[in-house]
Amino acid sequence: MGCNFIPSTAINQLEMWQAATFDPEAIRRELDWAAELGFNTVRVYLHDLLWEADANVLSRVDRYLSIADAHDIRTLFVLFDDCWRDDPHLGPQPDPIPGVHNSGWVRSPGSSVVLDPTRWERLARYVQGIIGAFAEDDRVLMWDLYNEPGNNEMGATSLPLLKQAFAWARAAHPTQPLTAGVWFDNAELNAFQLRASDVITFHNYEKVDHLARQIQELKTHGRPVICTEYMARPRGSRFATHLPVFRRENVGCYNWGLVKGKTQTIYPWESEIGAPEPDLWFHDILREDSTPYRAEEVARIQSISHEH
Repeated sequence: MGCNFIPSTAINQLEMWQAATFDPEAIRRELDWAAELGFNTVRVYLHDLLWEADANVLSRVDRYLSIADAHDIRTLFVLFDDCWRDDPHLGPQPDPIPGVHNSGWVRSPGSSVVLDPTRWERLARYVQGIIGAFAEDDRVLMWDLYNEPGNNEMGATSLPLLKQAFAWARAAHPTQPLTAGVWFDNAELNAFQLRASDVITFHNYEKVDHLARQIQELKTHGRPVICTEYMARPRGSRFATHLPVFRRENVGCYNWGLVKGKTQTIYPWESEIGAPEPDLWFHDILREDSTPYRAEEVARIQSISHEH
């Protein structure tokens, strides 16, 4: 049980991991708050551009893992992502656009690379390098090879890279499971993801009845099931309704977001520039000083996480 985590001081994956903006103190502080909630795992995004451009990125990943491990938190790393901005670049990242959800989040590797296999050699080095470095590391729970393949109207054009990601990852011989979560109704992508994943993962931002039905459907594959994204309050995906289902069904779960920060995921997906802070947050649990957005939610999370 945990959350999708990026420190509140980072707008995207690059700002989290680049040397100039890597913030171990924020990571330590906020993972301490995650541990107080009872979380024992977090889902964290990496980025392909850092692999060959930054010789010290592995040392920062190792330092991050040591911080998480000190809180008894294991990490599910994400390697590729088809979501949000299509212009990833190294160096200083943009400031948040006021009121806009994930205004600076970037895809990895971006559509131009996804669609051009002649540019995949460096991606192979990235996948095998990062997984190979931590292939026997118990601090890593699992590898999520591709977040929401096909998003941003990519559809099945992302399938070739997704298949290669699994092939490259298998060649690194990790002791941890591999997965890529199903998230929308694309039969071709879903069929491969469900067949290739050691652990079945999925995203669900719908109401509880939909969640319960999807869990039963996914359990028919005979493998462990984990929800790697949920919790969007205005859509009816909430801790009070969903956590009891995850607990009853013995399904792991990661809500989106921990601390209100530069990703601005308290705003809905379709938020507009300059929008005021919403009365009903979309994601996230805590304010920047660790006070809960809703105290009753924190009590519910702690109650469920401490059940045995």
